[in-house]
Amino acid sequence: MSRVGKLPIALPAGVTITVSAENVVTVKGPKGELHQAVDSDITVEQEEGNLIVKRPSEQKRHKALHGLYRALINNMVVGVTTGYKVEQELVGVGYRATNTGNTLDLVLGYSHHYVFELPQEIKVSTTAEKGKNPTIILESIDKQLIGQVAAKIRSLRAPEPYKGKGIKFVGEVLRRKAGKSASKK
Repeated sequence: MSRVGKLPIALPAGVTITVSAENVVTVKGPKGELHQAVDSDITVEQEEGNLIVKRPSEQKRHKALHGLYRALINNMVVGVTTGYKVEQELVGVGYRATNTGNTLDLVLGYSHHYVFELPQEIKVSTTAEKGKNPTIILESIDKQLIGQVAAKIRSLRAPEPYKGKGIKFVGEVLRRKAGKSASKK
């Protein structure tokens, strides 16, 4: 049995889960509501304050889907209770980030600004303290969406291995390289 799939999902107080006839799981909590379509072969059952995901057979496809949907539903439960937060840091001279509402304006050393319109499900804030690198803070209840947006922002100027300039996640350790060494004569 799948090690991830067989684990029950604990439902905190204030979280309700409904499964429709089309096998669409809806999770409602204090921070919002999320939906996930589940494969018709996988069943989702609620028992004693826990949610259990079951598969019909030991086929390789069913084993893969079993763990996948259990993880997705668990991410939804965590999202509607505590939410997700991603912090990114801009390392480089003259790199800046500002936001107005859900529009992010980035200055990344190119000849132009990047104006990035974020989905309405994501809240963004920026900080720029003197002596520290500018920071972008993303908050959302949808783990998949926040990860995708954070990866897109990072791809605008990925950190380079020599000086470490670029957009990186806070706490991310970059693999650094030594530069060219002087020739020996």
